Order: sequence, then structure tokens, then C-alpha cells
Amino acid sequence: MTSLKHLVGAAIALAVSAPLHAAEPGGPLTAAEFEAATAGRTLYYNSGGEPYGVEQYRPGRQVVWAFLGDDCRKGEWYEDQGFICFVYEDNPAPQCWTFWQSDQGLLAKFKGDPFGQPLIAVEESPEPMACMGLDLGV
Repeated sequence: MTSLKHLVGAAIALAVSAPLHAAEPGGPLTAAEFEAATAGRTLYYNSGGEPYGVEQYRPGRQVVWAFLGDDCRKGEWYEDQGFICFVYEDNPAPQCWTFWQSDQGLLAKFKGDPFGQPLIAVEESPEPMACMGLDLGV
């Protein structure tokens, strides 16, 4: 009976974790890989199949982020212990993520939220974001 409980528990754990591992075949991106995948691009992210936000990746690891329909925020990113962390002008607390290349696009999982919905870059543009009131230049 005990071995059956362990077997069922292991099967459930495997079933729950399988989709995440299937989406992350190459492992987490390093800072150099993340920079190569994002530099000079503007990426549009979805979460749970719904539009979520957009981020422009500028030279020198500078970024501009906006939740859909919200104001733009300037920030920067850096690597910390395998995570890609972002700090923004309106929130100096680091927001750290793990990024993977997946069949769906660039996938991001928030540090400390293993069961949360990932962000998936579903669209890419070489054009800068259109932000009202910010002097972003290119």
C-alpha cells in the first residue's frame, strides 16, 4: 500500500512537471545568451494566453517595460546567480526571472513562483516602443 502511494505521488509529480520541462529543453539562458536573444529588440509577452506587456531591450542592458495599457518604465537588467534580474526607476527591488528558449518563444518564469504562469514572448519587433512622455531615443 505504501509503495502504491509513492508510485501515485511520483506519477502526479511527473505529470505536473512534464509540461514545464518540455518547454525548457535547452536549460536556462545565461546572461550572454539572454543578451544575444534580446539586444536591440522589442518583445511582446503573453501570460496564460493573454497579452501581458512589452519590453524594449536597449544597448548596455538598458530596458523599457510597460504592462499593457500602462506607462513605460526605464530600467536595467543584470545576472545574479543564474537569474536575469530587472530593476526599474519606479521600483528598485529586483525582479528576477529564469529565461528559456522554447518552441513557443522566449519563456520566462518568475523567481520564487514555480507554479505561476510563465511569460512567453509571442511577438518581436526591431522598432522601439512608443512611450508618451519619455525621452527614450534609440
